[in-house]
Amino acid sequence: MPDRVLSTLLDETFERYLQDKGKGRGGDGGNYRRNVARELKRFAEWTAGERGRDDWTGVVPDDVDRDPAFEDLDERMFREYARYLAGDRGLKQNTVQTYYRYISAWCGWCVNEGYLEAHYAQRASATAPLPEDDGRKPGDQQAWTSEQRHALTRHVDEQARNAIEAYTTLPADTDPLDKQRARYAALKAARDRALVFVLAYTAVRVGELLRDPNDPRRRGVRWEDLSLDDGSMDVYRKKQQWDAASLPDPVISPLRSYRQLMDPSTERWPVFPTFDQRTLAGLVQDELTDRGERQEVISEHRVEYARDLLLAIAEDILPPSITTDGARSILQHLSGAAEIDIDHPKHDYLAPHGGRRGMGEVLVRAFGYTVAARYLDNSEEMVRERYSHIEAGELGDVATEALNDIDSI
Repeated sequence: MPDRVLSTLLDETFERYLQDKGKGRGGDGGNYRRNVARELKRFAEWTAGERGRDDWTGVVPDDVDRDPAFEDLDERMFREYARYLAGDRGLKQNTVQTYYRYISAWCGWCVNEGYLEAHYAQRASATAPLPEDDGRKPGDQQAWTSEQRHALTRHVDEQARNAIEAYTTLPADTDPLDKQRARYAALKAARDRALVFVLAYTAVRVGELLRDPNDPRRRGVRWEDLSLDDGSMDVYRKKQQWDAASLPDPVISPLRSYRQLMDPSTERWPVFPTFDQRTLAGLVQDELTDRGERQEVISEHRVEYARDLLLAIAEDILPPSITTDGARSILQHLSGAAEIDIDHPKHDYLAPHGGRRGMGEVLVRAFGYTVAARYLDNSEEMVRERYSHIEAGELGDVATEALNDIDSI
């Protein structure tokens, strides 16, 4: 290995590696890139002696004044890093393994790029300190039960019906601002109902449905992506391509009602726009300024509307979609308002991914793994692995029946 390569500083390779692993133009997007960047930063700080035991001074010899370089990396060093991660009592066993895999993947890339002569991070002695898998199976992860799904959808349906009725039955002489407030309340309730029904029945990943700030390609579904007559919706799948997802019958009516109420001026409007007042206020202010409106005119115009969202609808100012984190906040609020009984070690509310897993449970039990795999946009092998607890339970029933038959002889 040439000396000039060995003397290359570790952090000089990080950005190029992240671009190779990132998504979108220039490799700037994607959750994987963000997670890896975080762990590479942790790794760099550890190699420099800024993390770890009090007596840990890093991988650079004490008598050398420079930042960590490739000449400092070897099998023993990665073993020490595995020991450092495993010693972090705040991390779960599987999380430790995930974090180490991020660094191991970078190490493998460095071998391919000629910075390292061997994949030290994968050697048995290097990985020995890592904890064993804790045995947590996908079936242990949250999946909405039928009772929870029905309780949540009943709650949001009732809320939306009441809000829409309150708005549509207002007397003709109602004050314009009061009428706008009623419309806003109806829109919010209708949006939340549509969101819950889509998450509950389509099994679409929440990252495919809503905006991801870390991936510019995931801007949230728009009305132009939906075909309510055909019962389909175009989404940008996890496999990095556009594909059609099914909109089953329970989802169509909430979406139709919501769209009629919103009456967007263009099909490019997001189906699930943010209702965050601060975001919308800044958006309206900036957009009207860009259109040449004077500040006093903008202020007067905003006063005419009870909420900036209604002004955005009237002026065709496209708001951003809510984010995946925003959906979690909405579901957290709705789960509490609906007083749904939730017994789960990680989530005290019905999380978005639980809707997808709940539908997976229904489909596997009703139609088997092949049909469920097509609906979930996964391989049959992966679906069998993730819902293996169902097959195990069914085999248990078979065994019980066999034992009963034997005992009755």
